[in-house]
Amino acid sequence: MPQSDSFYSTTDLSRKPGDIIAEALRHPVTITLGYKPRLVLLNIEDYERLLSQSDHRMPGTIETMPDALFSEFESAVDTYAQDDDGGRS
Repeated sequence: MPQSDSFYSTTDLSRKPGDIIAEALRHPVTITLGYKPRLVLLNIEDYERLLSQSDHRMPGTIETMPDALFSEFESAVDTYAQDDDGGRS
């Protein structure tokens, strides 16, 4: 997806929304508030592409971890503990 190279203030957006929306359909447009970038307008195809590429991992706890993953985790911890013990004198 192309990076935004057009910047408009919120005042610009209220004064000429049609022009800015038309531009946002072609490429992302940054909206500034107080000279700071605050929002990006982009077409739905770019938005959906970003969503499909996003990381869908969910936080969890050891209690909710699947058994197979917990076994791998436990094995990794044991290996780390053995390596750490071997380096101490």
